[in-house]
Amino acid sequence: MPGGNGCPSIGAPVPIRERAMDRRTLLKMAGLGAGALLLPAWSRPIHAEELVAKLDVALKKRLADTALAAAKEGGATYCDVRIGRYLNQYVVTREDKVENVVNTESTGVGIRVIAGGTWGFAATNDLSADAVAKAARQALAIAKANARLTVEPVRLAPVKGVGEVTWSTPITRNAMEVPVKEKVELLLGVNAGAVNAGADFINSMLFLVNEQKYFASSDGSYIDQDVHRVWAPMSVTAVDKTTGKFRTRDGLSAPLGMGYEYFDAKKEHRLELPGGAVAYTDSYDMAADAIAAAKQAREKLKAPGVKPGKFDLVLDPSHLWLTIHESVGHPLELDRVLGYEANFAGTSFATLDKWKSKTFRYGSDKVTLFADKTQKGSLGAVGYDDEGVRTKRWDLVKDGILVNYQAIRDQAHIIGETESQGCCYADSWSNVQFQRMANVSLAAGKGDLTPADMVKDVENGIYIIGDGSFSIDQQRYNAQFGGQLFYEIKDGKITHMIEDVAYQIRTPEFWNACSAICGERDYRFGGSFFDGKGQPPQSSAVSHGSSTARFDGINVINTARSLG
Repeated sequence: MPGGNGCPSIGAPVPIRERAMDRRTLLKMAGLGAGALLLPAWSRPIHAEELVAKLDVALKKRLADTALAAAKEGGATYCDVRIGRYLNQYVVTREDKVENVVNTESTGVGIRVIAGGTWGFAATNDLSADAVAKAARQALAIAKANARLTVEPVRLAPVKGVGEVTWSTPITRNAMEVPVKEKVELLLGVNAGAVNAGADFINSMLFLVNEQKYFASSDGSYIDQDVHRVWAPMSVTAVDKTTGKFRTRDGLSAPLGMGYEYFDAKKEHRLELPGGAVAYTDSYDMAADAIAAAKQAREKLKAPGVKPGKFDLVLDPSHLWLTIHESVGHPLELDRVLGYEANFAGTSFATLDKWKSKTFRYGSDKVTLFADKTQKGSLGAVGYDDEGVRTKRWDLVKDGILVNYQAIRDQAHIIGETESQGCCYADSWSNVQFQRMANVSLAAGKGDLTPADMVKDVENGIYIIGDGSFSIDQQRYNAQFGGQLFYEIKDGKITHMIEDVAYQIRTPEFWNACSAICGERDYRFGGSFFDGKGQPPQSSAVSHGSSTARFDGINVINTARSLG
């Protein structure tokens, strides 16, 4: 998945975060108990019953006020306090066996201050008033020490305090309240269906997250948020017993900001894709996807390799989300543009001079790319970010022209903004919040074009479904992307499955090659739980929406070791 040095790039330091969950990752998670690879610091195992508990709001406000008072007494000009309880559950299976069930919890307080014109941060997992006050004083001491080296004082965009408010992910069934037995039955039923449909191996799992986050600041905000996310990755493998050759098809689910209602598959959420694959919008039929995956993995064993050349690509949202993430989401993070992440995550080709020109063509006039942390069902959806800023939607690329970046309170003035764009986040109470990618999406086409209509106009193309391996440089300019399923398109018709496909792009050339985008009815999310960035690295959850889109004249290579 996206992660590591700013996301899923091959060769990055943290490979588990580098791409969509694959078989190797699933095995690694199953063997270890998942938690240590993916969880915030100070996580501890707990009983499943503890997953539904919450901290008392009155206690959180008292602790926040204690920290704010200690910071003010010590001379802070600004202070914010984040009290977080981070809950995770993993249920991991393989064929007819449960390999692991893991429940974890991490609770603590993170305190950020400005003193002497610069930042200081400290955290504690001790929820006593004395410990919280001590952490506030430690944050102050760090800020004052940093101030000796400060060249330019921090400039915060103004935020009006909102008083005491709450926000919750709109769910109808809390996944943490669902008995483990019911979850195990779901996964083992999914596995059985895949094996009966021709799979030799299948790993499947549930990954459930609840972030209980309380934010208070010297601006006068006390914000209590309850964030829920769900993901159901799987990997299905078919083996040719004669040759030993094998092929795998990963699940086509999109992780979403939902509760357990995610698995209440509805017919109106079902979209038919080429070759028997099925896409879903607001729910997921995991069993149907597993059966399709088994059949398609076996079909891949006989599929011919692609002949390299130039092709028109029809890219399904289950694939395109990752290309958006890498070639738009990351290069338009302002801290990367400014070089703040150069040591680890990299920089960006989309430099300030291009934005200032107001004429830099990032894509064709059909391309509008926007950031939005308010989208219902998206992984990044919250009411307020980790600076207490109300979230919103804004354009990054409008009708093909670069118009904005993603910025937070202490960056907004750099690009002439009078307020933060609400995209600050920390993955734990123990880590400091900083600028993170919002949900970045491709706006749907203005007409009612369907994927079937789009294919009719393609003479020589490839239809790509699902995300796969990829590589991208540190400026997010040159890249290569694979996928899960590939179908040849000839003279307006899908002919047969092909294999070993990867396409190569230069970011502006690729987006300028976008010639058509399907309508709103086809709009779907993809996304990642593990968008990695920062030192020490943090992971954030982010979605990317799009409709099926066409890109003309893209270079395609064959990735097989041998073409014979």
